[in-house]
Amino acid sequence: MVKSISVETKGQGLYEITAQVRPLVAIEEGLCTLFVRHTSASLIVQENADPTAKQDLERWLNRLVPEGDPFYRHDTEGPDDMPAHIKAALTATSLSIPVVDGALALGTWQGIYLWEHRRRGSRREIVVHVGA
Repeated sequence: MVKSISVETKGQGLYEITAQVRPLVAIEEGLCTLFVRHTSASLIVQENADPTAKQDLERWLNRLVPEGDPFYRHDTEGPDDMPAHIKAALTATSLSIPVVDGALALGTWQGIYLWEHRRRGSRREIVVHVGA
């Protein structure tokens, strides 16, 4: 089964999508694969209990890949353009999560997140494949 979900972002940050993915799992055992169809956003599995974990990740990645580096030449869509591409390259554009007993095999504090790397909001599409 292949479906897609859309996520409206309001700018840089982590957007939990676990609740949108769970209903798409309609098998007892298999694999759920997610793929974000963009070059300036990524997917991660991360803690969903304490919001400071998300904030720390965001601040860390912004420090690692700052805007305004004179090394960047690609700035067609603004000063966050190339940093967004680098951030997506350093994280992941796809995830695979086992399905066990009809549910995503996520840990107690794990959630699935779309990580928006652009400052402006965007509509992001994620392809979800669930198979045995």
